[in-house]
Amino acid sequence: MTTVIFSHGQESGPWGTKIRAMAELARSIGCEADSIDYQGIADPAERVQKLIAACRQIDDTLILVGSSMGGHVATAGAAVLEAAGLFVLAPAYYMPGYEEFTPNPPDMPICIVHGWSDDIVPVENSIRYARSCAAELHILDGGHRLTDNIDEINYYLRRFIEMIAC
Repeated sequence: MTTVIFSHGQESGPWGTKIRAMAELARSIGCEADSIDYQGIADPAERVQKLIAACRQIDDTLILVGSSMGGHVATAGAAVLEAAGLFVLAPAYYMPGYEEFTPNPPDMPICIVHGWSDDIVPVENSIRYARSCAAELHILDGGHRLTDNIDEINYYLRRFIEMIAC
């Protein structure tokens, strides 16, 4: 079995529109799915520790999914948790003043989805990160939240899960 764990962004919650849709997809193809609640935790390092603590007991193939700051958190926890794969949306990599905190790419399949019109995290940051580790990269006609792109995101997520789980 495969378990997909979601990490939400800084100002969203654990079961927002995107995560609900992605979790529904994951369950429809036979995966377990859960989302960590980071509300009230502003420090990314504390969020990473919460993710690690929540996932330590999972004895399953683990895929981490994160959006924005959740992408940073999922990336930072992926190697420690020995995840099988990392799927991130508009990940908060190389943010001004915090570049040194961008996690090193874990040695696993990585898929990055980003919007051309993102006004929070520049798309160039994902291009730079993907280039550094040869990650799969999909740039969509969308903004930071990517809520209008959920069908495309789920297409890529399904392919990613099936590549890892099968």
